[in-house]
Amino acid sequence: MDRNVAAQCNEAYAKANRMLGLISRTIKYRNVESLTNLHKSLVSPSLDYCSSVWNSYLSKDKFLLERVQHCFTRMFSDLRKLPYEQRLSRLCLSTLEERCSRADLIEVFEMIKGISATQWSFFFSQVEDNTTRGNKWKLIKNHCRTDD
Repeated sequence: MDRNVAAQCNEAYAKANRMLGLISRTIKYRNVESLTNLHKSLVSPSLDYCSSVWNSYLSKDKFLLERVQHCFTRMFSDLRKLPYEQRLSRLCLSTLEERCSRADLIEVFEMIKGISATQWSFFFSQVEDNTTRGNKWKLIKNHCRTDD
């Protein structure tokens, strides 16, 4: 399992890095808006693909994929000396971890609303205690086993 996830992350990193290199070599006028749009449409999908599978796995894989975005934010000479978080903020981008968390939340929402073909009860159980405040959709993650 470790090798499969690591191989997928390495492949995603290589593909995203190739796309970033292509953008860097071919676009000479470094307009922030156009480069950000190219990054969001050509590079980010390679990094985000199947993120629900490998999300919250090994931190070395996350760091590897985040490096692509680090390199992108350093393409702008006026942002190079800023910390990574400030570069992201100025470019209106979010970290890979934030995008993965958002994708996970959207997936759970689609399961609960019946939009996804996957049943939410396969992954979650509903809390039986009705004394808590809030809504009826308090979920508990079911334990997973890989040795079936």
